[in-house]
Amino acid sequence: MRKTVILTAAVILVFVCLCGCAKEAPSFAVPDPVIVLPGGDPAAAVIPASLHTPFSLDTLPEYDGSPCAVVNGGVPYFTMNEKVATSYEYYSRLDKDGRCGAAVACIGADLMPVESRDYIGLVRPSGWRSDRYEFIENEYLYNRCHLIGFQLAGENANEKNLITGTRYMNIDGMLPYENLIADYVKNTGNHVLYRVTPVFEGEDVIARGVLMEAYSTEDHGEGVCFCVFAYNVQPYIVINYATGESRPDEGMAELLSGYVINVRSRKFHKLTCKYAILIREENVEFYHGSRDFLIERGYKACGYCRP
Repeated sequence: MRKTVILTAAVILVFVCLCGCAKEAPSFAVPDPVIVLPGGDPAAAVIPASLHTPFSLDTLPEYDGSPCAVVNGGVPYFTMNEKVATSYEYYSRLDKDGRCGAAVACIGADLMPVESRDYIGLVRPSGWRSDRYEFIENEYLYNRCHLIGFQLAGENANEKNLITGTRYMNIDGMLPYENLIADYVKNTGNHVLYRVTPVFEGEDVIARGVLMEAYSTEDHGEGVCFCVFAYNVQPYIVINYATGESRPDEGMAELLSGYVINVRSRKFHKLTCKYAILIREENVEFYHGSRDFLIERGYKACGYCRP
């Protein structure tokens, strides 16, 4: 069984993108050497990459329509002695508000899963909500986003590795970089040092995005080298990062209406309906779209509020 070492992390942020890695990244504190090999070999000690970086949200440009932005010129913040060619992974403990910290792994073929992903729906990351919008593919605004993607390390319902992220961030922002790493490792058998840091502002329960850094160690970054920030946004949606609540932006709101859905009874209500307030939290979903869309999918209108 693979042994996972869990360390405490600080919240950090960094932009990232594919690039050359000619210049050395800034130095920072490195944790004590920790044995973190698949199979738990006690004879093999490695220095894991730090869970801290010098990145600050203050340096992040505003979202401009692109899912990711380059950080630090595309150069990851790893130090030379962290760039090992030994597979390992570890995750930050949740903070007092139940929020994930950074996760880091040295991805090798021995970490990758050989079985399909299990069910992860019982994990409720900080800020989790089941808001639905007709104009989003698969309708749901939020995904349970893996920090270290399942295809890279085989982590299933690990609460220290799942955050509340928009479908846009998950699919358009993170997935292309995860695929790049997976393809490289499978084709070469080499390792990629990979760190993903969710970035929260203040006491927010939803991250503003994730910093993704990667460096292929055997070829010194020739195969994979990037440092990017993926924005936790969704086009046409305004997100309250302090609570997780969302609404269509002004232009989209004119086209949509809102309902509360009881997924158990399969009834839908107006947002102000007194019976909507009584629905148990685990059975509540919020839907923003046309009434006909719900009827077509077998939902029934509440007989009291008559939405």
